[in-house]
Amino acid sequence: MAPEVAAGALELLPTRLRKRVDGAAAKAAGRPVEPFPDGVLVRVTEETTVTLRLTAGIVATEADAVCDCLLAPACLHRAAVLSLAPLAMEPVGGRSGDRSGDPDEKQRPTEESVATEPGATGHGAAGHGAAEPGGAVTGAEPDARVTVALRGLRDAVTAVLVAGVTGTGAVQRAELLHAAHSARLAGLPRPAAAAVRIARRLDEARTGDPAFRLAALSGELAGLLDLVRRPAEALAPARRGYRQSGPLRLYGLFTEPVVTASGYAGATTYALAPDGTLRTVSDIAPGGPGRALQASGTPVPGGCALALRELGDGAGAILTSPAVSADGRIGGGGQVRSVRAAGAGWQDPPLADRWERPPAEQLAAALAWAAEPADTRAVGGDLLFLAGTVTATGFAVTGGPTLRLSAPDERPELPWAENVALLMARPGLALRLIARVLPDRPDRVHALAARWTGHDGEPVRADLGLRRLNRSHIPPVGPPVREAGATDTAGSPTPVSPPEPSSPSSPSSPPALPVELDLLRRTVERAVAGGRAVTAAAADGELPRRLRAVGLTTGARLAEALTEAAADRRHDALGRLLPADPEGFALAWLAAAVYSGAAAESLLLAAWKPAVISSEVN
Repeated sequence: MAPEVAAGALELLPTRLRKRVDGAAAKAAGRPVEPFPDGVLVRVTEETTVTLRLTAGIVATEADAVCDCLLAPACLHRAAVLSLAPLAMEPVGGRSGDRSGDPDEKQRPTEESVATEPGATGHGAAGHGAAEPGGAVTGAEPDARVTVALRGLRDAVTAVLVAGVTGTGAVQRAELLHAAHSARLAGLPRPAAAAVRIARRLDEARTGDPAFRLAALSGELAGLLDLVRRPAEALAPARRGYRQSGPLRLYGLFTEPVVTASGYAGATTYALAPDGTLRTVSDIAPGGPGRALQASGTPVPGGCALALRELGDGAGAILTSPAVSADGRIGGGGQVRSVRAAGAGWQDPPLADRWERPPAEQLAAALAWAAEPADTRAVGGDLLFLAGTVTATGFAVTGGPTLRLSAPDERPELPWAENVALLMARPGLALRLIARVLPDRPDRVHALAARWTGHDGEPVRADLGLRRLNRSHIPPVGPPVREAGATDTAGSPTPVSPPEPSSPSSPSSPPALPVELDLLRRTVERAVAGGRAVTAAAADGELPRRLRAVGLTTGARLAEALTEAAADRRHDALGRLLPADPEGFALAWLAAAVYSGAAAESLLLAAWKPAVISSEVN
């Protein structure tokens, strides 16, 4: 269902009926649904039916939802049925290879909240960009329509935050969708898409969908609240322009399956150009995990018989006249031609240079990349290229900390979780790894691809999200012990002696954030779950005291400000209760959310450096 249809249905209802929408929706949820050639028919009662006509699989306009009762269209039956329908995620100018809306991904105000949805496979038109909806221009001064739309988004998101997930019903969700529709008409595709994603996550929470993640919703809310206060960034284009490029030589690195919460799936292959920049070739379209595995076999655009999976597994390709976006995504088109070429191993140039950079520098670059506007980031800026050895406590990074490896996606259809567990069960195994950082989890990274020496001494290279491994692929122990400074055939340093388990207090233990900072993060998420009332009821002075005790004085002040904003119910001179200040609560919450994320990143950088970790992040 199009977001504006759901918003319009509740807009037509009188005030007395709006209060009853949630109850009516609960009753309608179990009513029979009968398909017919152009859509579906929902029998709300024995005498009343709601007909939904589908266009390309969605209810596209308000006229496509019809109730046969006398009060239609301003009736409770129609509004209840439409409030139950899943939202259609619009492809807001996204291109192949876009990764957004994943509840398991890292969620920060500068990242997922402003990402756009993937809208086409990598083999469609060459795509030289498109005009922005509403004629928005980056950096333009906002006009009255834009100002009103941003204000509407801010009010709608604030209402959701004040009510919390448990208190948000169909009315708040409809107001959010209405604000998103107004923002899209005003030429604000990025904040509009973020608002629709928030509405979708609220719907996941309402239905008990296992894909719902409170941290993801918290990140979306913080991102949108931050974005609507910066009109210049809110006006930034969502569509990435593609331009014809000259001949392009690619060395395949790895292939990653992509499955988003918004219903898109596919595969993205990362490759390196001779100048050292990363490029991606993708095939992403509506679908589930099965499509992600299938898309890895899609040929590279241009006609050569080389699948994305083969390119990522060490092959190479030469493309002529490819369509390339400014951030490094490669599209298709009728002019592009491609031929297979020799690839390179991870231990060979030009790929080997990626593992020469110190881990702390890579982490700093990845965090700086995440802080950039979404439309200016180069692809692959969040990747880490690590070498090290599996130990009893985790993955000991050469020149860095010991980390735990985790799977980006634990769906049973994808082999990620099994493969990571298999690698971590082989202490002494030397690995080269491509991973993605988790800013809020300093003790772990998402493992994407790995390379090691097999039983026969030959290198083994695996895309952990695509290739299902077994014990025969991994030797039970690491390579033979050699002298200090020696490397194995995978190009990874070999330990001087077999690794020994380390105590939790030893330097080789995985780094951890202060417990107090984690408590602040949980307070931020609790406010999202329960709203203003729960935040006020659960507040005490213990958290600020503990934050000050570990040197997080700014965090202590922000925690106190959040508590005061939640409990602020002042009286006038006559003793009458003054109206609450929802915007003040939203600002206090946003400040605490941004601080907790920034403090976690600062401590994460310190944990990856050889020096002793400092707790001063203010």
